[in-house]
Amino acid sequence: MKYDFSELATTDYGNVLGREQFFDLSINALWHKTPQISGPAYTVQLASGDNLMLHSAIYNAPQGSIVVVDGVDCDYAVAGGNVCAVAKKHGIKGFIIDGVIRDLGEIIDMNFPVYAKGVFPVPGQKKQFFELGTPIVCGGVHVCTGDIIVADREGIVSIPQATAVDVYQKAKARWQDESEMQLSDWEANHQMKIRHAIDAAKKS
Repeated sequence: MKYDFSELATTDYGNVLGREQFFDLSINALWHKTPQISGPAYTVQLASGDNLMLHSAIYNAPQGSIVVVDGVDCDYAVAGGNVCAVAKKHGIKGFIIDGVIRDLGEIIDMNFPVYAKGVFPVPGQKKQFFELGTPIVCGGVHVCTGDIIVADREGIVSIPQATAVDVYQKAKARWQDESEMQLSDWEANHQMKIRHAIDAAKKS
């Protein structure tokens, strides 16, 4: 059975996962209507000032994957319009980049989802080799190829592949419970929880 992780928002996963699975807020959607994306990660490690392996990844990442990149710093752009166009052509759903890109206008026009730290006009070099698909740290999160990525206007989450189905089911169940609850019921439950929390805080 296949699960559509995009059925839920990152806030829904935030109800059942720890902070360590959520990317630093400095990595975000680069324009207001950046599409939400979800799918398996394909990880890419770069060196400072070098974008060789991201440019290689667009030909190696499986169709339907999200390319997740440790760009190391923000001194040089790691991708631009043509790279995004080729990635889209090859069925890649989008990029999550701990770093910067360029040609934002072109990328917006093609509606290719990119979540990154920003834009910068100067591209990096192409000299440093790393194996593709190895574990990386992106936005403070340990990500392995195959982990499930969900990115939307609220943030970005990486769900470990081994627990992805369980996490989805728990998040979906909680979403269903809350969506069926009237605001008056939610308020009553919330008020009770706050009273108990205050009482506990006073005693500690």
